[in-house]
Amino acid sequence: MSSYLDTAAGRRIAYQRTAGQGPGVVFLGGFKSDMTGTKALHLQDWASRRGRAFLRFDYSGHGDSSGLFEEGSIGDWFEDARGAIKALTEGPQVLVGSSMGGWISLLIARSMPQRVAGLVTIAAAPDFTERGFWAGFSEAQRQAVMRDGRIEIPSQYDPRPYVITRRLIEDGRRHQVLGQSLPLPFPVRMLQGTADVDVPMQWALDLLDHAQGSDLRLTLVKGANHSFSTPECLDLLTQAIETLPLRDQNARL
Repeated sequence: MSSYLDTAAGRRIAYQRTAGQGPGVVFLGGFKSDMTGTKALHLQDWASRRGRAFLRFDYSGHGDSSGLFEEGSIGDWFEDARGAIKALTEGPQVLVGSSMGGWISLLIARSMPQRVAGLVTIAAAPDFTERGFWAGFSEAQRQAVMRDGRIEIPSQYDPRPYVITRRLIEDGRRHQVLGQSLPLPFPVRMLQGTADVDVPMQWALDLLDHAQGSDLRLTLVKGANHSFSTPECLDLLTQAIETLPLRDQNARL
């Protein structure tokens, strides 16, 4: 059963929290996904068995949270995540960001690094509104989204098309992380499948090259796709969390 957090922006965020020892783990899901996905549930089960604190939630316009998906933007979802972490967790957290959640986690790391004990990303997709959607649009599609405020594109994950709005594109540009300094002063483990057709392997290499930190590692899994949800991939995910050389585990902020 979900609980709800009312944010300063007037959005109601659905969440589920598991009590346990710190540092807690926070799962940040992907674009148009929710907190009932395979990776989120696997991590909740893992946290319960390990006695680790765990938080999963739905961004506004996703899952059980308030709002309409097509009215949201990267900035909104970043604010949702930051609000949830501030209100629902204590001390430094291990952020686990999947796809768009990888971008959101990098924004969190940039805005409040003191609340990040470590970072694990799965097919991180920083700046994907520009590098993916906009770069992949035809000139006609670009004109249409700027003129009409929205276009629809097919999705392989949903029978309904994705609605891509002008606001999503323009707000995404304001929240890019690859065009400026990106210090990550904590252990970072990046996981990426080589058969991912949604987030190219090159993006993972670009992020590894761009980010600054003394303990950044990228693991490429040959043949793994974007879902990264096979038993082997899920085991690799929990291993990445368990083996992070965490600091200040009992810190309270």
